[in-house]
Amino acid sequence: MLIKGYDYGPLVAGEWLLQRAGFWSSHLLAMCRFTPGETRPAPEWFGDDGADTDALAEVLLDDQAWPALRIPFKGGHSAVVVYRNLIGDFGVDYLLTQPVWPRKEDLSTYDGDWYGPGLSWRDIAHIAETPNPTELGVHDTAARLLLLLPLLADDELPPEAPA
Repeated sequence: MLIKGYDYGPLVAGEWLLQRAGFWSSHLLAMCRFTPGETRPAPEWFGDDGADTDALAEVLLDDQAWPALRIPFKGGHSAVVVYRNLIGDFGVDYLLTQPVWPRKEDLSTYDGDWYGPGLSWRDIAHIAETPNPTELGVHDTAARLLLLLPLLADDELPPEAPA
């Protein structure tokens, strides 16, 4: 798998990971806020157990095969979630691609802290709700929304956002 302008490592299609136990907690725990004295976020919040999440981490952290999850949408665009696994430098990169662009656009990066502009709720909802079924990738609306949720940059959600 190739992404123009993203030459960091060995990308592999990772859409199959969405069906693995432990994936959603692995993907979403980083965005959960933790205040000392409160309950620490846990895989059980997402219906997973710690053993499944730990087992999946071996796949997500493989430095020989970096999972990339493609979210194709209208106009030939794709949002791509890449589990970047440089030795000693794990992170998750969120990219925007389009075949005619000379390179990818960076939406955000997580490597212990969040960097980048992220997306508004309306942009996330638009991408989630407009899959391009002619392209390979994730087409289920709920899965697309959950994959993009860590990008949410709005301080408050608009009234139309579902609870």
